Amino acid sequence: MGNSRLTMRSALGLLFLLFVQISSALKFDLISGKGERCIRNFVLKDQLVVVTAIVSGDKGDGQMVNIHIKDALGNDHGRPRDVVGETRQAFTSPADTAFDVCFENLMVSRRGIANPHRSIELDVDIGADARDWSSIQAQEKLKPIETDLRRIEEMVGEIVNEMEYLRAREQKLRDTNESTNERVKWFAFGTMGMLVGLGVWQVVYLRAYFRSKHLI
Repeated sequence: MGNSRLTMRSALGLLFLLFVQISSALKFDLISGKGERCIRNFVLKDQLVVVTAIVSGDKGDGQMVNIHIKDALGNDHGRPRDVVGETRQAFTSPADTAFDVCFENLMVSRRGIANPHRSIELDVDIGADARDWSSIQAQEKLKPIETDLRRIEEMVGEIVNEMEYLRAREQKLRDTNESTNERVKWFAFGTMGMLVGLGVWQVVYLRAYFRSKHLI
């Protein structure tokens, strides 16, 4: 019975894994002196975000890579400067918002390097992906399959929360659209009423004018 139960949980875990998107690191070259390059993500309120960047090169090669992590609400979540090698920044989102991870490569000295650039490898983990599951497994003495199922459960919960957020936002936008349509309708009726009233007033005024001139 116990083995059957474990097999069922394993199968369920594998089934969920089929629907979980596996994220891979983003790799690109950052040319010196070309301004900022930003990568945007969206995060729900109170979610943990871990930004890991690996920057190639060596200090003193005439280039300096700076990173700026900020959200759409104007909050700064990290400004590591002169980054070489691996750096990691973690923060918890204060609200449902988008956040940007921006890189700039400054030329601080000219050393005769042709096409100066740095290679960047960026990995952004959000929510359940950002948690240290190895530490959780050791602390709570979980089996590997239990750790995987726990992680999948949290990821599914986050997906449900995000779908609920999107549904609520769609409902809000639909209500706004219906309210706008209602206002436009009544505005159109009001405009037509004003035009009809103006036309009637013009007819009455002209009739009175011509009567006063004994033309009718």
